[in-house]
Amino acid sequence: MPGLIRGVARTAVVAGTATAVSNRVSRRQAGRWASQEAPPPQQQAPQPTYAPPPPAPAAVDMDARIAQLTQLAALRDQGILSPAEFEAQKSQILAG
Repeated sequence: MPGLIRGVARTAVVAGTATAVSNRVSRRQAGRWASQEAPPPQQQAPQPTYAPPPPAPAAVDMDARIAQLTQLAALRDQGILSPAEFEAQKSQILAG
């Protein structure tokens, strides 16, 4: 019998807590909706506009340079480019 009473008491506590939380959430939501629907008491100042940050071309440019260097290394490894030609092309790519 004590186990049954303990189970019933636990269920009552859980149900009461859930009801209290649900009621609080409902009141908070109703308050938020009411404040959104009410006209503002004062005229709001215009929001400042910020310029978007400039794009980061360096990262994209670096990816392209790495791809070019990889292709040059493959051509050098295949014997199509001499080491001197590879170095000349590599310095051009890295110089920009």
